[in-house]
Amino acid sequence: MKHVTNSAELACDVDGLLHDPQVRSSMAEFAAGGDILRLEAAAAARAAHRSVERLRAHGSEGRGLSAGAVDVLIRLRTLGAAGAHLGDLARSAGMTARNATGLVDTLECQGLVRRDPDPADRRSVVARITPAGLTWLDDFRAPTQRAMAALFHGFTDTELHQLRHLCLRLVQNQQRIATHLTATEGTTPA
Repeated sequence: MKHVTNSAELACDVDGLLHDPQVRSSMAEFAAGGDILRLEAAAAARAAHRSVERLRAHGSEGRGLSAGAVDVLIRLRTLGAAGAHLGDLARSAGMTARNATGLVDTLECQGLVRRDPDPADRRSVVARITPAGLTWLDDFRAPTQRAMAALFHGFTDTELHQLRHLCLRLVQNQQRIATHLTATEGTTPA
């Protein structure tokens, strides 16, 4: 499995906090004397995201499914017998309907999901997890828990709560910016 930082080793700064010296140097040059803390934080967030995704992909692809397919399977397990329309599944997963359809196709070919006609709308189908899908997730649970325990080794519960909180604050800020940009799109300055 590949490393995700730009340099072979991370270093500690004067406060004892980790940083990537190569990223720090690149950001300092890019910022031309300006503040680089936010740029370094963004680079660290990207590196952390890639680390988690590489570990997830390594585990799920070794079992024949992409991380996206696993996410869809978990969502369908949560919904139980009710299942989900593909459009609703796409919205809840934050993906396009086309991507959700492709993932359901993959899961259906492996017998982990089935499509049933929607009794309320003949033109629509509902995706549901199969008993084989439930078994697949049960078999995947323990290795996933071990991998996450290894990835977050040495983190206290307080640190994990704080990490979750900070990551979700980034998500909120991005959503706020996206809403603002969407609202101002097409308007012309006076």
